[in-house]
Amino acid sequence: MLRNREFRRFAVCFALIAAAAVALGFAINTAAGVLAVCTAAAFGAAFFIFTKARYKSLAQIAGQIDLVLHHADRLYIAESDEGELSILNSEITKMTSRIREQNDALKKEKEHLADSLADIAHQLRTPLTSANLLLSLLENAPDENERKALLREAEQLFVQMDWLLTSLLKLARLDAGIVVFQSGQIEADELIRAALRPLLIPMELHDIALQTDVPKGVRIWGDPGWLSEAVRNILKNCMESAGDGGAIEIRCEDNPLFTEFTIRDSGAGFAEQELPHLFERFYRGKNAETKGYGIGLALCKMIVTRQGGTVTAKNHPQGGAVFALRFPK
Repeated sequence: MLRNREFRRFAVCFALIAAAAVALGFAINTAAGVLAVCTAAAFGAAFFIFTKARYKSLAQIAGQIDLVLHHADRLYIAESDEGELSILNSEITKMTSRIREQNDALKKEKEHLADSLADIAHQLRTPLTSANLLLSLLENAPDENERKALLREAEQLFVQMDWLLTSLLKLARLDAGIVVFQSGQIEADELIRAALRPLLIPMELHDIALQTDVPKGVRIWGDPGWLSEAVRNILKNCMESAGDGGAIEIRCEDNPLFTEFTIRDSGAGFAEQELPHLFERFYRGKNAETKGYGIGLALCKMIVTRQGGTVTAKNHPQGGAVFALRFPK
């Protein structure tokens, strides 16, 4: 207790007041002096006992907090009948519970980050290995046509790597919460046109038939740039699934409750066990011929859900996959 400045000051003040009272008592008469001594001693002893008990409780609380700071799993603070200490106990218990929850969340985030970094390294290693192989073949290829073919393959790999890195950066920005969506009214047909614009030439080169049924005048709320990115990622998935000579169909349904876009391809669809995992990050399915990186659909879902919409996928009864993006009114 004597380590505390306030207690030392109080002890000095109490001693001075007690000495003055005793001196005044003995100045009056001996009985008054003895009474003053007994009264000062009783008050001093009572104050010392109660103050020592209070500081003992505070020391126990400090010890428990020190255990928490050294990663103790549990915190135990005895119940106190005193008002101030009881409030302090309650607040410290709530604080430590919150700290423990945050620590658990940080551990999970670290584990998720470690898994994500491992997945990213794996995703980048594949095209880099292929590019190195192509460069070695290019170095030893005497035929001009063969060299041009190898250069085209290398260029495609670097384009894929650029898309992969760009998508990973977008995912990282969304995870960090630094993306501010610009909400406004979007014309549904304009949204589909913006999503399709970079894909029209690849569709033509692969002879993919495109059919759209999006009425004019239908509007949704959202960020046009990010939502067109989401739709484009679904269309890329459908293009890979449909393959050469395939078909893609885009429809829009509007009612008083929601606006829904459905995108269907003519591919083989999904295995039933894959449907719950399609929008998981880095999930590529069981198909060995899958060319994607498992990022596009995860990015699509994050963009749509962050703006109040939903995205689902299922197999069409007549074959192929169907993606549905629904935006409530």
